Amino acid sequence: MKDIKCIIFDCDGVLVDSEIIGNQILLSMAKEFGLEMTIEDAIKNFNGRSLKDSFQYIENLTNKKLPDNFESEYRKLTFEAFKTDLKPIKGVKEFIDTLSVSYCVASSGPIEKINLNLTTTGLIEKFENKIFSSYQINSWKPEPEIFLFASREMGFTTNECVVIEDSKAGVISAKKGGFKVYGFANENNEKELKDEGAIIFYSFEELASLLNLKN
Repeated sequence: MKDIKCIIFDCDGVLVDSEIIGNQILLSMAKEFGLEMTIEDAIKNFNGRSLKDSFQYIENLTNKKLPDNFESEYRKLTFEAFKTDLKPIKGVKEFIDTLSVSYCVASSGPIEKINLNLTTTGLIEKFENKIFSSYQINSWKPEPEIFLFASREMGFTTNECVVIEDSKAGVISAKKGGFKVYGFANENNEKELKDEGAIIFYSFEELASLLNLKN
């Protein structure tokens, strides 16, 4: 841990348990346009990517153009669901409380979504003035700019930071930027995170051990 000076967290699926909620809503909406996809495949195909890329993927599969209000309706439905159903990832609060190094969050989502998610889950106070969004720089994962932007704003070099991710696109993004990446794994994403070069962990207690954070 001595060489690590900053931990950069992804938000969805790492800090907050939002991936199932968001993908269920997206699948429900896209089904009206002919999309047939399991929640497991949705998580694999959409997690970590921009909404624009996800919508394009759906249009390519269905050979149909999504309506202009599709994004605004999706945002509305997910925001409402997050307010009532969103929970922090198990163990993440305790993990953050043990940190003696700097940390921040870097996400593909817009600032207002990140703020809502962190506020709903009681994490916002831990990330004040340490929130970075792809919408600030108009560059999305799997491109590396969001993590490079976050490390610069925090005042650290790539070699002084580690990234915590749970998606293939996120791991690719961090690796492209030259970061060491820890992948928050489950049975659905384990192989692809490992294949992209992430160091796998399954709980924040395990991550603390990997980073030598245990007392």
